[in-house]
Amino acid sequence: MIGFTLGGPEGIILIVLLLVLFGGSQLPKLAKNLGKAQKEFKDGLDEANKPQEDAKPQEDAKTEAE
Repeated sequence: MIGFTLGGPEGIILIVLLLVLFGGSQLPKLAKNLGKAQKEFKDGLDEANKPQEDAKPQEDAKTEAE
């Protein structure tokens, strides 16, 4: 696998490139939306990894009804 590290000069070049592409007024909006997307992604992962407690009572109800 190829390793990738981001050092000081690369970070400065990346920031300048973002400023040129999106402009100074768009960067706060972009960062805000990126933060929201990251939060939603983490919440989705947490929800997917949470044990399914609701499914168990439904299965018990089916066996009691039979």
